[in-house]
Amino acid sequence: MEKIEHKNVSVNGINMHVAEIGEGPAVLFVHGFPELWYSWRHQMLYLSNKGYRAIAPDLRGYGDTDCPSAIDSYTALHIVGDLVALLDVLELEKVFLVGHDWGASICWYFCLFRPDRIKALVNMSVEFRPRNPLRKPTDMMREFLGDDYYMCRFQKPGEVEEEFASIDTAKIIIGFLSSRDTSPPRVPKEIGFHQVFAQSPATLPSWLTAEDVNYFAQKLNKTGFTGGLNYYRNLDKNWELTAPFSGCKIHVPTKFIVGDLDITYHVPGIKEYIHNGGFKKEVPNLQEVVVMEGVAHFINQEKPDEISAHIYDFIQKF
Repeated sequence: MEKIEHKNVSVNGINMHVAEIGEGPAVLFVHGFPELWYSWRHQMLYLSNKGYRAIAPDLRGYGDTDCPSAIDSYTALHIVGDLVALLDVLELEKVFLVGHDWGASICWYFCLFRPDRIKALVNMSVEFRPRNPLRKPTDMMREFLGDDYYMCRFQKPGEVEEEFASIDTAKIIIGFLSSRDTSPPRVPKEIGFHQVFAQSPATLPSWLTAEDVNYFAQKLNKTGFTGGLNYYRNLDKNWELTAPFSGCKIHVPTKFIVGDLDITYHVPGIKEYIHNGGFKKEVPNLQEVVVMEGVAHFINQEKPDEISAHIYDFIQKF
């Protein structure tokens, strides 16, 4: 890890922390919640050894990147704007794009807004779903999954932060990263997140070290969780702002990877959407779909070597 270089750059009105290693065609990695550039540490080393320039920022609201205070400063337009500005600062006309979790959602938006900057996409866990012009996302979530669904619980500013503040941050990290429960996460207020994370395993999974947990926890103790939670609080705002893109498809060459124990893969209807033609209809240049057996949500960290190889095998074609 000591070979990875770190710098801060000014993009889109904020200061962004960027990790980088290697020379050659550029690969931009986009992390999810509650993560950091560090989530891509294995892939960065692997691809830099294969002749690529690996670039992984802390997204706004995370780590050593600025955390604007306004909730509406975390829309998809802001996040993609940060990344486009980063490419401009680095003088990169086009990059390979790799995303996971919220990072995958941001990558889909990036490919909608600025496909001219992307050579090819490798996305993980979160599939592209077309915008429903009739229903806001949180309305649909509440109807199908209830008010206790975690994304719905995240909506009220300050409420979840207060719960998280009473829990050891390391336990939260371990709870998120090591979970293998495929049922929709529901957290009734009377139970609370404290009880959920109290069940975090005492023994870390083999792919996650105490050093890893401490790195995530240290950065989140500095910033808090508000920045990351604000991504969820803009689900409906993103829906409003992307009205001009209703019906648009993703035309970037794409590879999609998901674990068969990923909670996203077990949302009702998703398997059918992915495998029965719906996904391909919305992403016409979807070239590969990989379902990894026995792997949960944080796939790039749980199976780093396999994911690194999957990324390399795809992008080296272009």
